[in-house]
Amino acid sequence: MDDDQKQRPDSLLPYEKWIEQALRHVVAQAIEHVAVQGLPGGHHFYITFRTDHPGIGIPQRVRAQYPKEMTIVLQHQFWDLGFDRESQTINVGLSFGGVPAKLTIPLDAVVEFADPHIRYGLRFQAPEAEAQAEPEPPPEEPEQPAAKDAEPGQVVSLDAFRRRSPQG
Repeated sequence: MDDDQKQRPDSLLPYEKWIEQALRHVVAQAIEHVAVQGLPGGHHFYITFRTDHPGIGIPQRVRAQYPKEMTIVLQHQFWDLGFDRESQTINVGLSFGGVPAKLTIPLDAVVEFADPHIRYGLRFQAPEAEAQAEPEPPPEEPEQPAAKDAEPGQVVSLDAFRRRSPQG
């Protein structure tokens, strides 16, 4: 089978790009469904996205903590979830350290989507906009290689913030 793949000519049609666009639409449909129906059963979403993508709307302090990429968990505490078809953005309200914030995430900024309840996951190519954002790194970025390496594995869990909240 490897010989067949080696002999296959390069496509002049962008099939891979079309497939990725179709799978991003699956993410949009999941968000739209949950926005109307709620999360059924044990379903919950992990959404990893590029924080340096144009059109991202997140609090500056959160962006400073996650300058390239972050993961949000939509499970228990979120609000105003929706997908805007016109702007192709995911919108959701979350709390960070007890401070509520509204996030706007362009669908093209999403690099991973998962529903761990059913072990379903999608991984996407890094957005093309990443190349545009790269020339403007903060001056201290080259001095922080350990933080850069750790970023993709970090998950922002809402449960962690809930435990810190004062009881009452």
